[in-house]
Amino acid sequence: MHETNSKLEASALAYQALAWALMEGARAERLLALTGLTPEGLRQSVHQRGTQAAILSFLEAYEPDLIACADVIGVSPIQLVRAREELEA
Repeated sequence: MHETNSKLEASALAYQALAWALMEGARAERLLALTGLTPEGLRQSVHQRGTQAAILSFLEAYEPDLIACADVIGVSPIQLVRAREELEA
């Protein structure tokens, strides 16, 4: 079964968002704490849509992070929200 382009694009945004989140130690620790993931668990599950959606949900939970991440990766905050919705569909 092939993933749709929109799911692939949503996954790509989740990977970019994760890279952004991990750029700061305190934010990375908060991501792990709020998602319940361990570093090893994140490494093992990052390719799964549920984990990718959790990463984007983490950003949505704190609007300043959502906006800052969107700015750095060059998308609108709503694109990150829609990516999470696509990954959960």
